[in-house]
Amino acid sequence: MSLKEKVQEALKEVRPMLQADGGDVELVGVSEDGKVTLRLTGACGSCPMSQMTLKMGVERVLKTKVPEITEVVAA
Repeated sequence: MSLKEKVQEALKEVRPMLQADGGDVELVGVSEDGKVTLRLTGACGSCPMSQMTLKMGVERVLKTKVPEITEVVAA
């Protein structure tokens, strides 16, 4: 399974939490050095807490599920 596929699988766990608040997450890309670029959409895209959600929520879950990830950034 490729790194991108692993990230997509891990995002399936994060999505329900974001969707419960009217948002979602879109995978923009995964670099070879483990940097994941995501776009928060819907209510999450304009939320003032989106950076904290990305770092403290999404990044934490992704790094737990896919240890090869070095960083998660917003597109």
